[in-house]
Amino acid sequence: MTPTVSIEELPARTDLDRDAILALLSLSDPEGIERLRLAAFDLTTRLIGDEVHYRGLVEISNICACDCCYCGIRKGNRDVERYTLSREQVVESALWSAEAGYGSCVLQAGERRDPSFVALIEECVREIKERSVSDALPEGIGITLSLGEQSPKTYERWRAAGAHRYLLRIETSNPELFTRIHPGAQRFETRMRALGDLRDAGFQVGTGVMIGLPGQTLADLADDVCFFRSRDIDMIGMGPYITAPNNAMGGRMMRRAALLSLALKMIAVTRLALRDVNIASTTALQALVPDGRERGILYGANVVMPNLTPREARKNYQLYEGKPCIEETRTECSGCLERRILSCGRRVGWNSWGDSRHYMARESERCTQHGA
Repeated sequence: MTPTVSIEELPARTDLDRDAILALLSLSDPEGIERLRLAAFDLTTRLIGDEVHYRGLVEISNICACDCCYCGIRKGNRDVERYTLSREQVVESALWSAEAGYGSCVLQAGERRDPSFVALIEECVREIKERSVSDALPEGIGITLSLGEQSPKTYERWRAAGAHRYLLRIETSNPELFTRIHPGAQRFETRMRALGDLRDAGFQVGTGVMIGLPGQTLADLADDVCFFRSRDIDMIGMGPYITAPNNAMGGRMMRRAALLSLALKMIAVTRLALRDVNIASTTALQALVPDGRERGILYGANVVMPNLTPREARKNYQLYEGKPCIEETRTECSGCLERRILSCGRRVGWNSWGDSRHYMARESERCTQHGA
């Protein structure tokens, strides 16, 4: 397929339709892909700037109530050593990121809804916010949560405690494919409702998909990009499908070179279609090639997530095979990542929340309409 507009026109276009998105994802010639990359990189620079923002990642628990076929910590994997970090460990890791100048952290875990876990998250968020206030961060560190589907009341509790961004990946906007990879009680309609509940609770809302799932088509991925736009999503976290230990997926993983190319094109096309959202260059890209995260930045990503999980627990939070940086210390990871970002012609947005420009523009418009 050939794009209906020249790639050079793309940064100025705000109306990419599904056919154009599909044509861009179908690009296979190196010259066309490079022009796509440059268009996305240049648009990122113009709309968002040259800063890449850190989200210090704390993987709180690998206990999960779900049995997602693709996941290395799914409930049915009995070879995983389960853990839950203490409140002190979570808070210490987040405060380390604040002191290191990261500006934001992410609290992530397997999907749990038990009252003790809900309370743990609420307590951790509140303490992190209170103790991270400083001259550099006068409102404390920014907090993103990635903790799966919860009740509206739970979202409200966590928002009131001080978290202000939430990532809830849909993995695919194709309801049939969603059902195929999410056995048991998980429902596509419930996931959609949860995204709405998050917006109602006042969160900046993030979602994302897995790229290269068995049975997935380019048309599915084009629909995913259209879904992000139709739901007015603020931030995107998506990555390649890489097999996990003892997963329950049927079908083969794509060849690594083709999978990497497709994942990078998805970043670029999402940037061009959604323009001012935050897009993460995920660690899974680095599992495909050593410079995977740099490549994500060069294709239009503006967020990275250095791992702060204590090393003794980190090895047990492997969502996919070959997860990088398992043995690095937090300090080693920080220095290595900054060098990678600088090599892309970008710089780190130190001591900044790095909130989604898309979210801020929508909130500014809402306040103007309501005379606030």
